[in-house]
Amino acid sequence: MQERLIPPRPTRTRLSMLLVTSALCFGTAAIGAALTAGPVQEWYPTIRKPSWTPPDWLFGPVWTLLFGLMAVSAWLVCCRASIREARWGLGLFLVQLVLNAGWSGLFFALRSSGIAFVEILVLWTAIAATIFLFARVSPVAAALLVPYLIWVTYATALNAAIWWMNS
Repeated sequence: MQERLIPPRPTRTRLSMLLVTSALCFGTAAIGAALTAGPVQEWYPTIRKPSWTPPDWLFGPVWTLLFGLMAVSAWLVCCRASIREARWGLGLFLVQLVLNAGWSGLFFALRSSGIAFVEILVLWTAIAATIFLFARVSPVAAALLVPYLIWVTYATALNAAIWWMNS
C-alpha cells in the first residue's frame, strides 16, 4: 500500500501541525505524570505486583518514546490527508489520548485497578481502531502506533495481574 498524498502543504503549516500533535501528546503525558507522581512513590511500592513487572526507571523512557511516536504518527496523517479524510482517525486519536490520561487517574490517583482494567480494555480497542483508520491514510503512521499497542497490551496484562493480586 502506498502513502496517500494530498497537495503538499507549506513547510510552515507542516511544522505547525507537528507542534500541535507534539503538544497534544506530551500534554497528555504531563497530565498522566501529574496524576501518577504521588501515588507512584507512596502507594505503588506497597502493592503486590507480578515478578514480570518492569523496573520503575523503565516507564519514563518508554512513555517518552511512545508519545513521540504517537505525535509523529498523527502528524503524518495530518500531512497526508485532508481533514475530511482523516477526521475519524484523528478524532479517535484524541479519544485514545483522553483514555490514556484517564487510565493514570483511575489506576494511580484513585487507586482503582479494577476500574482501570476495564478502562484500559477500552483504551486498547481505541488504539487498535486508530491504527486501522490511520493505515488507510498512511501505513507508516499506523506502524508508528504498533509499539504503543504492544506496550498497552503488556500494561493491560500487568493491570489485570495487579488487580487480581490485590483484590
